[in-house]
Amino acid sequence: MPINAVIFDIGNVLIEWQPERYFAYHIGEERTRAMFSEVDIHSMMNRIDAGHAFDQVVEGTAQAHADWHDAIMMIRDNWADVASPAIPLSVHLLRQLRTKGIPVFALSNFGAENFPVSVAKYPFLEEFDRHYISGQMGMIKPDAAIYAAVEADCGLSPDTLLFTDDRHDNIAAAQARGWQTHLFDGPEGWAHCLVKQGLLTKDEAQ
Repeated sequence: MPINAVIFDIGNVLIEWQPERYFAYHIGEERTRAMFSEVDIHSMMNRIDAGHAFDQVVEGTAQAHADWHDAIMMIRDNWADVASPAIPLSVHLLRQLRTKGIPVFALSNFGAENFPVSVAKYPFLEEFDRHYISGQMGMIKPDAAIYAAVEADCGLSPDTLLFTDDRHDNIAAAQARGWQTHLFDGPEGWAHCLVKQGLLTKDEAQ
């Protein structure tokens, strides 16, 4: 089946999302483990990704956990450094696909307010032909509704969409709709997939 568009997740595909690592560097590994055991940071981010206000959710979480207030606020105040760094080979692959005229979309669980902060640091995030950002859409992966919204907006047959994401549940939801998929476990594997699909040559994917 031909590929009519390639769809990238962003976190851990184009830019790294490892908040535990960020906090381990800034407050130490022991305190990081303690904070993440007491504060559900990932649940907080899910609320933001689903469309809740970035500042309000982070501030509310910080106020509810006084012992970790200052650390939690670092997510708001230093967002571009928390969601960092870029994954260079993935960025290269994105640009190579665009150079060859292959439509590229972003489908990412990302807050409406913090996404522009990441775009300011990583301008390549503006290079997609279409953006599907969960916080802007008010729906979130792996809910079927967000995949259906992508299909309705782009007008392409599901079986002609090639999607990469680092989470098994997000991939399974795409597969259930007939999308072609690649579970991202590193840019080298993604490069191999694009070559195997005939979208890029080996030289282009390096």
